[in-house]
Amino acid sequence: MAKPAVIVVGADKGGVGKTTVSRTVLDYFNANNIPARAFDTESPRGTLKRFHPDITEIVDVTSTSDQMKIFDTLNVDQSTVTVIDVRAGLLSPTLASLRDIGFLDAARSGQITFAVFHILGPSIASLDEIAETAKFMDGARYFLVKNFINNTSFFEWDQATYDSYFHRIKNATEITIPKLNEMAYEQVEVSSVPFLKFVANKGQRDETANYSFVLRGYVRHWLGNVWGEYDRIKLTDIVGNKDKVRLAGEQ
Repeated sequence: MAKPAVIVVGADKGGVGKTTVSRTVLDYFNANNIPARAFDTESPRGTLKRFHPDITEIVDVTSTSDQMKIFDTLNVDQSTVTVIDVRAGLLSPTLASLRDIGFLDAARSGQITFAVFHILGPSIASLDEIAETAKFMDGARYFLVKNFINNTSFFEWDQATYDSYFHRIKNATEITIPKLNEMAYEQVEVSSVPFLKFVANKGQRDETANYSFVLRGYVRHWLGNVWGEYDRIKLTDIVGNKDKVRLAGEQ
């Protein structure tokens, strides 16, 4: 059996677009024929589940019984990858829980592939999160994500300040998520479908939809750029699958 892979997507600050990033990761694995499942920790009402209802379960990541739902099934579920979309403010506490249950030790010993997508905000306070998160990263792949999806400006960062934080983390890797046309983003939100289905003009049940050709084009181009970042960091290699990703919109 292939080694299970777990990807945690989160931040200690809200409004940075972490669920958007989780959605692009799930679409990327779908396009690469890598079975994935997701856990949405926005309990009791989740955003990720609205877009990926068939593979997403809403959990309370602070609950021991829900932690068991996630981690006791890593070796028995048919999915290759488990994506955990962590509620705002719970990234550090979630990582502490993973330490306490022995998950980080298992990752360090090579039993589990573990990666963290840390979505950064525009302020110096967001950089302070790096120092808090860094102590849990031994044995993990650590990705610092600048998410421009909502036209975020990282105006409070100067390069020297950023470098002083960034270089504290051994083997940390930057990812940039570009801005998506606002009208295109809004229509995907209203449609409540994965980006891939929007590009393919499909509804949640795969019926033909009537989305704008122009807006689908914007999403296709943007998704291709996002996937270019995931190709660059060799995300399929990280989770143990080296198939070549298909272009956005090719079904």
